Parts: sequence; C-alpha cells; structure tokens
Amino acid sequence: MKKAIHIRVHGRVQGVGFRYHTRAKALEYGIAGFVKNLPDGSVYIEAEGEEAPLEMFILWVSKGPSWAHVNKTDTTTAPLSGFENFEIY
Repeated sequence: MKKAIHIRVHGRVQGVGFRYHTRAKALEYGIAGFVKNLPDGSVYIEAEGEEAPLEMFILWVSKGPSWAHVNKTDTTTAPLSGFENFEIY
C-alpha cells in the first residue's frame, strides 16, 4: 500500500551533497517526490512509495551520507500527491 510522508532534516545537510544522495537513494527504493534546501539550513523532503521501501528510506534519511551530519528529523504522514519521479529543487 502506498504511503506519503514529509520529512524535515536538521543538521549539516546543506553543501554536502545531501539532496543528490537523497534522490539516488529514493530512486533505488522506487520512491517518488522531491527534496529541497530551506533558508534555515534544513532540508525538506516529500516522498511517497510502498510502505516497506519508504520505511528504509526514512531510516537512511535519518543518517544521510557519511559526510553529512543529521541532528534530527521530523517526519509526518501526508496525503498522496501522485508524484511520478524524484526531483531536486
């Protein structure tokens, strides 16, 4: 069953390739949506996909690539948006 989430990622997550690697991981897991930097230094993600891969994606996002430093993530469920691919904004 498809599920949608919004994630706010806090820490050293801008200027370290976080969005690029988030997109690559999303595509690996078959997840659609987008990722973008926010002015406060955090990263915002909207993602949707099957529940099991989405849970693995959430776990990956909570750690990020090795050169990022994730302090905290805020994840909320959301209505499905019908994304067909995963974009970087």
